Amino acid sequence: MRCALIGNPSVGKSLIFNQLTGLGVEVSNYPGTTVELMQGKLCHQGSTLQVVDLPGIYSMDGDSAEEELVRTYLLAETPDAVIAVLDATRMERNLYLLLQLAEYGIPMVVVINMIDEAAQQGIIIDSRRLSSVLGAPVIETAASLGKNIGEIVPAVLSSARPAAIAVPYTPQIEAAIRSLGKLYGATRLQALHALQGIGTSSDLIEGARTIAGEIESLNHMSAHQIIGANRHLCAHRIAADVVGAQEPDRRFSADRLLTKAFPGIPILAVVLLSMLLTVFIAGSFLEELIVDIFTVLVIEPFQALSLPPLATALGMAALLAIVAGLGIAFPFVLIFYLLLSIVEDTGYLTRAAFLADRLMHGLGLHGGAIIPMVMAFGCNVPAVMAASQLRTVRERTIAAFLVTMVPCSARTVIITGIVAAFVGLWAALSIYLIVLVLIVITGVFLARNIPGGQYGMILEMAPLRMPDPLLVLKKSWGRIQEFLFIAMPLLLAGSVVLGALDYYGVVDAFSLIVAPVSEGFLGLPAYVTTALLFGILRKEMAFETLAVLSGTADLGSVLTGVQLYTFAVISVLFVPCISTIAVILRQMGMRVTLAVSAYTITLGFLIGGLIHFIAG
Repeated sequence: MRCALIGNPSVGKSLIFNQLTGLGVEVSNYPGTTVELMQGKLCHQGSTLQVVDLPGIYSMDGDSAEEELVRTYLLAETPDAVIAVLDATRMERNLYLLLQLAEYGIPMVVVINMIDEAAQQGIIIDSRRLSSVLGAPVIETAASLGKNIGEIVPAVLSSARPAAIAVPYTPQIEAAIRSLGKLYGATRLQALHALQGIGTSSDLIEGARTIAGEIESLNHMSAHQIIGANRHLCAHRIAADVVGAQEPDRRFSADRLLTKAFPGIPILAVVLLSMLLTVFIAGSFLEELIVDIFTVLVIEPFQALSLPPLATALGMAALLAIVAGLGIAFPFVLIFYLLLSIVEDTGYLTRAAFLADRLMHGLGLHGGAIIPMVMAFGCNVPAVMAASQLRTVRERTIAAFLVTMVPCSARTVIITGIVAAFVGLWAALSIYLIVLVLIVITGVFLARNIPGGQYGMILEMAPLRMPDPLLVLKKSWGRIQEFLFIAMPLLLAGSVVLGALDYYGVVDAFSLIVAPVSEGFLGLPAYVTTALLFGILRKEMAFETLAVLSGTADLGSVLTGVQLYTFAVISVLFVPCISTIAVILRQMGMRVTLAVSAYTITLGFLIGGLIHFIAG
């Protein structure tokens, strides 16, 4: 049996999906689209249920990629049941989507989530009355607390049924539906879609366009607007019938502080700065502790074995890779993902987007683009995928450039592991300042030179809540697995190969070739360029490869502070990792990919050369 989860953004749909299916899910693009679908399976009393988490949408009649995907999925895949998730604190707006879903005639179970938050706001929902009105089972849940989640699957398997509710459209719309049915054999749903310009039958669309034109001339409103107004009125009446009276909320509201320019912007700055300082300080402490322990217990005993030169070279390369990965990179990555998960789960990101709207307009974007920008601090790959969902080609192109310039967690490893550890904390923070200035300059330049319109922002404010420590740990673990099971094996294999190349003199030969640029223009030892090239595979590898080539994790003993600073700046600005390039190519096309790569390579070397010139 297959069922789909559907609902507005920020209703807790994905949280319910994770609680039903666990973390072992499959993520893939729906065929012919760039929108991701999450799919998982579960077993209940001998029955297997495949669950699909559809993108969050507000309507099914729009032209966004997410709305088109949901429409296509429901019509083409025809799931056996749908789980409609509603936000208990915003019932009327959520019921609008539910009324559209009811017209598809698919068996459904209605889940009213966030019932705990509704109770705190004095909202009472008569779920029995709602079930009677809809003609479908209704379950009240609090997903953040795990309340009543266990009732969903049994209801899907035994009680799901098509909703009996029907929107009472105006007589003209109803007459148009009947006419299209008689003339073209269209179902009620197909006729409604055709009146709004949706469908694949050219004859039906053309006939509906003629009828819709007559309706618009009589009402001075398009058929689409009339249909939407009828649905809103029906949703309003149902909400008035099932939602209890709410007393005015006179309690203190954090949003009054977080969404105003003052003190909202200073608070945002403090939050971001606190995250970076925590990563710097806690990560540096763990780095020093782990490296010292690993050196005493592993590296020094290995060096005392007096193995053959080749075995010693390969063994040391592998051990340095392990200490660089687990001892240096891992603490920073782990702490950053923990902090990012906490900020996400509190609902603060949407407040940050609201505050950033005016600034982002200056960069040719809107406030919603701050979300992929913040995601980029974790990893550029999902950030590029999020940026690809922006409304226009212009916005997507600008976002592709800016997102790839944001220091991801791997670049943060370079900044913290090299600059903060060996040069100083303020030097590390200055790199973020340099990147910020370059992002603003790049964004302003692109906004003025890339043609196209710019749209405003409609953003759902996710409710503020205390993050669940267990869910934060699960989310962080899901993200850190990529580093442990993809980056670490790649680093280990690459380091062993690099050790062999170094032993046979290949690295020295390459260093001689690039020495004029590396030493003359950048002021760096020639072998450092090799580390930069390995950083294209994964950014952490630039740092870790440098440790291998230097023969020590104590980089301050072999390179000056200026050299370490220059290397870190170039690594941060240099061409993004191969995974990011691949995602940009898939989402944005070859032209944007080549432009981003060429720009970042040029920018990295120019800024690196400028630092060498000023310091020299």
